[in-house]
Amino acid sequence: MIRVLVAAGLLVWAGSALLLSQWSRLSRPTLAERLRPFHPGAAAHRHPARAGSPASLADLLGPMVREAGDRMARAFGVSEGAARRLSRVHASTSANAFRLRQTALAAGAAVIGGLVAVSTAAAAPIAILLVAGGPALVFLMVEQRLAHRSEAWQRVTAEELPVIAEQLAMLLNAGYSVGAGLTRLAERGRGCVARDMQDVANRVQQGLSEGAALGEWAERVGVDPVHRLVAVLTLHAESADLGRLVSAEARAARRDLQRRTVEQIERRAQQVWVPVTVATLVPGAILLAVPFLAALHTFANA
Repeated sequence: MIRVLVAAGLLVWAGSALLLSQWSRLSRPTLAERLRPFHPGAAAHRHPARAGSPASLADLLGPMVREAGDRMARAFGVSEGAARRLSRVHASTSANAFRLRQTALAAGAAVIGGLVAVSTAAAAPIAILLVAGGPALVFLMVEQRLAHRSEAWQRVTAEELPVIAEQLAMLLNAGYSVGAGLTRLAERGRGCVARDMQDVANRVQQGLSEGAALGEWAERVGVDPVHRLVAVLTLHAESADLGRLVSAEARAARRDLQRRTVEQIERRAQQVWVPVTVATLVPGAILLAVPFLAALHTFANA
């Protein structure tokens, strides 16, 4: 009996040691992990798995959960994946972690809905609504929050782009190269475009060509004026008057922004007339209904 207890204790001790060795708070980080925050491209990989260490459950389930979450989002009408939108807004959370947290919240909502259905002895339709509708609602709320962040980033990028393009055109006319102009805008700017310019400058410093780095930016942000500006900037080796072309593109971006602003103002002006029309039609319908009903009553008695 004593030998069995000793063997069981050794097994428990060995298993506990292996589990605790994977906990970052109790294990000493390696030299690569301590130096990783100072690397230019380490912002999107805050907590990578250690080299040679076994993958955790989250690392194993992350890709599957992300794929399932993207498919469910596409079923609800979301065309872009979570990885692209998170990269667009420069979120520190990876797509796997985002989908895992979203799935955990949906599972928690399902458990709570099931407990409520069991405790209240709800009918079958209400129980199905609580167990299935609650998780779907939580999933869509988290998805909508990320979609709003992504759309806000695109909107602010479109609003800032004319000014940034004009500043870049002035720098090019002053003798700056495309890379030097982008670096200066990244250092002096504070907006969404300046943040993207910092990534473009970092990618160029890492050895990527300017055209490829700008193409990555245009693909990530998904704004049409950015695609047109990048197409113009890639002609720096073929055009001798790049500043003039960038200025023309800045004016075109400003006209597009002005047209969208006017459309938004007109749409809001049309929405103002909806409550006015309803407030006018309802009393008018009541005033017309009174003599109409009186005439019907008169003809019925006659």
